[in-house]
Formats: sequence, C-alpha cells, structure tokens
Amino acid sequence: QVQLVESGGGLVQAGGSLRLSCAASGRTIGSDTMAWFRQAPGKEREFVAAKSWDYASARYADSVKGRFTMSSDNAKKQMYLQMNSLETEDTAVYYCALDRRMRGGSTWPNNYDYWGQGTQVTVSP
Repeated sequence: QVQLVESGGGLVQAGGSLRLSCAASGRTIGSDTMAWFRQAPGKEREFVAAKSWDYASARYADSVKGRFTMSSDNAKKQMYLQMNSLETEDTAVYYCALDRRMRGGSTWPNNYDYWGQGTQVTVSP
C-alpha cells in the first residue's frame, strides 16, 4: 500500500551538511508518523527523528538534537531530514519509515510498518 524511497545520501566532511529526502507513494494520511532511523556497521538500528505529515512538531534523538531537522512537503509527499554539523559518528545507512497506526513517534523500529531501501551517509574526519 505504501512505498518509501530515500535519496540524498553521500560523502561529506565533518562539519558539513546533507539533506535526505523520503518520497512516499500509495496510501498515506496526515496522521501517519514518519521517522528516520540509521544503522551503522555492527550496531543496532537507531532512532533518529519522527514527525507526522500534519503536525510541525518533531521528536529527535538526543544524539542529533540541535543538528538535525525534519520537515515535509505534503503536496509532493516528501519528508526531509536536514543534517547539519555532521560528525563521523553520524556515518550510517539512513532509513525512512512509516507508522500507519498512530503509535506516537515510537523509537522502536518494530512499530513502523513500511521502510525504504536506505541511503548511505558517510562523514569523513
């Protein structure tokens, strides 16, 4: 019912910026919660941020507060993650996810029903 496609990853030097995009298609509604997770080699999938289509407020992991910002273009059905002041520890595959059942912006990956393919972000020192 829903497809998510991430883009915008790449290689950037520490201190630089990237903007990731997640394009959604299929059955989406404003109350859907969108989230970004990331997974580095040898580590578990980690919550980054969450936001719904209809509400401006967002939830962020402590590790990215003040550096990352979620926003959306609802007409284009795209969710964005603006990443500033990138650090080497931000290196990971970043995934877009959707919770269709209003579970409150959970940090638990299993609460998300749809996932994109991931996009690699590499931050060099």
